[in-house]
Amino acid sequence: MKNRVVVTGLGVVAPNGVGLLEFTKAIQSGRSGITFHQQLKDLNFSCQIGGVPTISEEKIKEYFTDLQLKNFNSDNILYGVIAGMDALRDAGIQPAEKEQEPLWNLGVIFGSGNSSVEKFRESFYKIDDGNVRRLGSTSVAQTMASSVSAYLGGKIGAGNQVTGNASACATGTEAILMGFEQIASGKATQILCGSSNDGGPYVWGGFDAMRILPHQYNENAAAASRPMDTDANGFVPGCGAGALVLESLKSAQKRGATIYAEILGGAVNSGGQRGEGSMTAPNSVAVKRCVSESLKQAKIDASEIDYINGHLTATSKDALEIHNWSEALGRKGNDFPYINSLKGMTGHCLAASGSIEAVSTVLQLQQGFVFPNINCETVHPEIEKFVAPEKIPKKIIKTTIQTAIKASFGFGDVNACVIFRRKN
Repeated sequence: MKNRVVVTGLGVVAPNGVGLLEFTKAIQSGRSGITFHQQLKDLNFSCQIGGVPTISEEKIKEYFTDLQLKNFNSDNILYGVIAGMDALRDAGIQPAEKEQEPLWNLGVIFGSGNSSVEKFRESFYKIDDGNVRRLGSTSVAQTMASSVSAYLGGKIGAGNQVTGNASACATGTEAILMGFEQIASGKATQILCGSSNDGGPYVWGGFDAMRILPHQYNENAAAASRPMDTDANGFVPGCGAGALVLESLKSAQKRGATIYAEILGGAVNSGGQRGEGSMTAPNSVAVKRCVSESLKQAKIDASEIDYINGHLTATSKDALEIHNWSEALGRKGNDFPYINSLKGMTGHCLAASGSIEAVSTVLQLQQGFVFPNINCETVHPEIEKFVAPEKIPKKIIKTTIQTAIKASFGFGDVNACVIFRRKN
């Protein structure tokens, strides 16, 4: 018999709020974190806006010593460490002291979309200038693919599996499912899981070159990200990190921990870039299979889903995603679950999107609300064919959500879905 798995801690570094309190206020009020960036304009980007978390130097020093910050140049690690350590603190779990043994039953599974881009850029310049010895002793630790999980593992003293994953936009949701399986199978008691992604021109430049970012809103940044809206014209890039502490129900109850929600199950798959699937477009057959398999693994019926936290990026694929949801769940019109997209407020935080959006999903379950779809002023007509307007709220709705599904669909034609149930 598998262990039941619950969420006992949350942490978030998002463009519209750093920390649970600020983030909760932001999503309830529909506050955007998307702003204009002069640097992007100076570099001749078409899209000169993005979602970037605001973190003060004082805040940074709460998580890193002066020695750790020497030659430190990685927003990817910064975001992940803050979100991860906040989640651990929220769960009431103390890191192991240096003289103690590692926490053998606690692991870290934390994904990233890329390594530390700014640190790589700094390294290129120093090497090209013949100053390789000035790279410092932490350049490898900051640029390896598992850098965030390694930093967190060391800060915590985690003794179970410490690793990272990378599946483009599906990374965060996949990390949650990896943590879930580790605990459900009895291989760990607690897993800190999540994902992070840094931002800026060297991360976002490729997307701008693809002409898939909106350029009409450089002077009205907060209105740019428009999931499900008829005027949606491309996703706004963002960055940040989200983190969840997963724990066996037995352990959480023994500790008297706060239980935010239970994870019932989920699924990951790939469309194989076959059929209509490609490196950048989803294979609808695979998307629907991922949803259906999630329901099967969670041992629930499609009728039990009260709420969908969609991937919904504010592109032409939004309507296709809604169509896929309708077919996979066998639900339409007034019977369609409530659905929203956090990307209207944060932009698309790439590999961090799944985990940040999962935090928002759990908060809605726990506190009984559905956050508004900001900027969705006129629902796309192809979406209206499948969803009743009241199921795409434009203002916050106070309601009890029992069961929610969070989905992420990423470049490479990869998919991940996880199902949460409210703690009763």
